[in-house]
Amino acid sequence: MSTPEDPAVGQVVNTTRYPLSDPASNDWKYVVSRTRRELHEFGCSVLPDFLRPSLRDALRQECATIAPLAYYDVETVNVYNIATDSPLPADHPGRIAMRRGNAFVAQDHIPENFIIRQLYSSELFKQFIASCVELPELYELADPLAGLCLNVLTPGMEHPWHFDTNEFAVTLLTQEPQDGGGFEYCPNIRSAHAENFDNVRAVLDGRGAHLVRRLSLRPGDLQLFKGRYSLHRVSTVHGETARHSAIFAYSERPGVIGSVARTKQIFGRVLPQHLAAEGHAVRVDQLLD
Repeated sequence: MSTPEDPAVGQVVNTTRYPLSDPASNDWKYVVSRTRRELHEFGCSVLPDFLRPSLRDALRQECATIAPLAYYDVETVNVYNIATDSPLPADHPGRIAMRRGNAFVAQDHIPENFIIRQLYSSELFKQFIASCVELPELYELADPLAGLCLNVLTPGMEHPWHFDTNEFAVTLLTQEPQDGGGFEYCPNIRSAHAENFDNVRAVLDGRGAHLVRRLSLRPGDLQLFKGRYSLHRVSTVHGETARHSAIFAYSERPGVIGSVARTKQIFGRVLPQHLAAEGHAVRVDQLLD
């Protein structure tokens, strides 16, 4: 028996391939089963043409209008996005410096009527994602800036190796670059209980190429991956067109808010909610970050 189809799903999702409003259907069960299997095996799953093909141009145009609102900064970072002068052992992967030159449009700059905003808050979409990642329920981040954001990667820039704050990352490519901008990741290179510094360092210094997987995405493709535990990056963008990607951040626990340091690093500002949560924010593990 199907459930009522909310406007976001009915209007923007390719429901022929992804019947989100009918979780009892064989098609729904097949998609969820396949996605779970790929997440277990590869740490990543791509759902091609998740968005209705007829909406690709509208999606691109909407996100292109807010791209100039992105906080842009070129800085030296490390894989854990902690202070580069942190007191770490000499062979610690956090000592390897990288150049980060991408930018993010924060959630409070994304209009309520935008396709990505409607999808992010859709209950049917959240239920579907929760089933795919094998959780009883998912919560939108309590973070007023990082719950939903648009990543903007301009030509000549890359998003260097990093881990996500949230356990699972859900992204939707809204504009592909002319060249480059490929997604690379290391499935489950760490766990909630083990940092696995040796393998992380091997990837960063070029000895861990065998641990890296690569894939190409098209606008409208939905990607799920274990960003908290899978090291990942976007390679350098080339040509005249920037790479835009919407990032839907959810958590298995309510109340998750980013740290003051990480929030300021990504968005160039913090809000009272970040200051209030500092020191006692909800966390899903005790990893470095």
